[in-house]
Amino acid sequence: MTVGLSDGAVQMLGRWLDHLRALDGASENTITAYRADVAGFLGFLGRHHGEGMGAERLKRVIQSDMRAWMAHERGRGLSSRSLARELSSVKSFYRWFSEREGFDATHVLSARAPRFQAKLPRPLSESAARDVIAQVEVQAAEPWIAARDAAIMTLLYGCGLRRSEALGLTGSDVPLPEVLRIRGKGDKERLVPVLPAARDAVEDYVRLCPYAPGPGEALFRGARGGALNPRLVDLAMEKARVSLGLPVTATPHALRHSFATHLLASGGDLRAIQELLGHARLSTTQVYTAVDGARLMQVYRAAHPRA
Repeated sequence: MTVGLSDGAVQMLGRWLDHLRALDGASENTITAYRADVAGFLGFLGRHHGEGMGAERLKRVIQSDMRAWMAHERGRGLSSRSLARELSSVKSFYRWFSEREGFDATHVLSARAPRFQAKLPRPLSESAARDVIAQVEVQAAEPWIAARDAAIMTLLYGCGLRRSEALGLTGSDVPLPEVLRIRGKGDKERLVPVLPAARDAVEDYVRLCPYAPGPGEALFRGARGGALNPRLVDLAMEKARVSLGLPVTATPHALRHSFATHLLASGGDLRAIQELLGHARLSTTQVYTAVDGARLMQVYRAAHPRA
């Protein structure tokens, strides 16, 4: 049992997490983060008041409790960004809790998160993204491994897949269809168009790979035939980045950022890009509009004679 909480409060937390799994389709990583955030908050309240925090006591949390908790979190070195995330988790729990129990949770829901500068995604330029794919295609000693790495990078950039989604493909997915059904974060499904370049890259890899993937078996294999370790994708990208002189922000996930940013710059619809990326909220996708605007200002400042 979480320290300082009654069995009832722990059960309440468990029911909320079950609700997130069942109705919101939250991933296990998200569930783990929510559990840690809210349990930490509730545990602090128990220590702060020196009493067990049952469900009825949790209904009487006031503004001074919220201020004390946030001061405690900042005092242990938590950044503004991390504290804002924790507060968002706590509010989500209390929103569900108050609706279920029928009490006023204004003191919790009105708590203001500390301000922080949101980090913008760091996409590659179109030419740099193409260079990465070309580089990984020649840097591995084994031709089939080079083809494998190129196929993965092409899927990340050409289809906007997450690394885990690309590595989640199986023998049942080849040959790749024109539209691929992807199961992403939170077990959410989406349909992703497959470019001919991505289909060709995967076909080249399958033709060269010494391990024929059966239905349900991992498509992308390591040197010994097992499912490919995600870390090897990072290492291939790191090697290409160093060879091409790209910044440390040139990661496999940066190719997904590049997919979204380049689509938007070409006139892509924000809602359509949201669907292609599998974002649950449009606000997550809207960050790419800030990226595009930031790049435009960089060009303006560099080129305008009066800037």
